[in-house]
Amino acid sequence: MTMKCKKCSAKLEVHRMCRRVRMRCTGCKQEYQIHEVAGDLDRETEEILEKYTAIIYD
Repeated sequence: MTMKCKKCSAKLEVHRMCRRVRMRCTGCKQEYQIHEVAGDLDRETEEILEKYTAIIYD
């Protein structure tokens, strides 16, 4: 299962910035904080997020 944007249904990808990690849409570029999509995380995304020691909720 691929994570999908709630606005346009394009693929969401993990987007890492200096001190934060977000999910970013490959289509409309909408960004989601992890807690906004936590209930929909697929195994592939969870494995990517497990690489980070902390995820900042800002």
